[in-house]
Amino acid sequence: MKAYTIAHIPGDGIGKDVTEAGWEVLQAAAKRGGFALEDTRFPWSCAYYLETGAMMPPDGVEILRKFDAIYLGAVGWPAKVADSVSLHGLLLPIRKGFTQYANIRPHRLLPGVQGPLRREGFDILCIRENTEGEYCGAGGRIHSGTANEVAIETAIFTREGVERILRFGFEQARTRRKQLASVTKSNAQKHSMVFWDEVTREVAKDYADVEVSHYHVDAIAARMVLAPESLDVIVASNLFGDILTDIGAAIQGGLGYAASANINPDRSAPSMFEPVHGSAPDIAHLGVANPIAAIWSGAMMLGHLGEGQAAAEVMSAIESATARGVGTIAGKDGTEAITQAVLAGLS
Repeated sequence: MKAYTIAHIPGDGIGKDVTEAGWEVLQAAAKRGGFALEDTRFPWSCAYYLETGAMMPPDGVEILRKFDAIYLGAVGWPAKVADSVSLHGLLLPIRKGFTQYANIRPHRLLPGVQGPLRREGFDILCIRENTEGEYCGAGGRIHSGTANEVAIETAIFTREGVERILRFGFEQARTRRKQLASVTKSNAQKHSMVFWDEVTREVAKDYADVEVSHYHVDAIAARMVLAPESLDVIVASNLFGDILTDIGAAIQGGLGYAASANINPDRSAPSMFEPVHGSAPDIAHLGVANPIAAIWSGAMMLGHLGEGQAAAEVMSAIESATARGVGTIAGKDGTEAITQAVLAGLS
């Protein structure tokens, strides 16, 4: 029997609740598919930081390297640990350390889910550059605490980084409706974003079968609200992609449905799969968190591992549950009820 090793990091808050639910569904799917998922759990989190002074051990990235994939819940507990500490101490080092440069976030309405736009028929795949750009961490502060304090945050865009995320986006577009929207703010950012536009035009020459559109980030934000069905694959920088995917989550019914994958496309290191919703400390351990985003992320993990049939079965089970009205209204169904409804779709 084929077995996959999974590094399981529940993290903080509802991360523990939703990954537990997701893991139960993934185990059921593995049993049906005739393969095994073997997880090793790591307590790396804000609680771990408060105990040790670090979000993970110094060799944490190397510890994770031996696994086939990483399944992450959520990280963050702002009342106790600053978000800048938790993010730069765990999530970003993993993404950068494993060259997970493609962040993939699907946005569509599940059956039975009523989005705020009161419309259906959109299916957007947002692809966010995940390792450089505005989140690279370059910069600093001087004269701290004085009237002359200065803070500098430098966005870094390399030709390699921009070209590879665009090529990844074009390849995804080829498997879908062959439409790609490249997002910048080149009217205002005349160096980095003009550069991005130039690279887009260069790369597009190799994908004559894909229709390319260029958007400023504010314009595509409006289009995602006004005409989401007109969009297919969106490729954006780290910051712009982060913001646009929250719009995507909103129009698909909320963060409880927002799945994501941090992909190392050449598979030289493990990829990481996580829901987008954050740790939500106010509802942690109350049994009310919607686990669908975590289960959907798990389905993306199965697909990446090569278990496409099992991934499709998990997605079908999710859709069967929401079509019956389970998990479609915030707070109506608890974590366990939604999990059981998805499991029923796998039986």
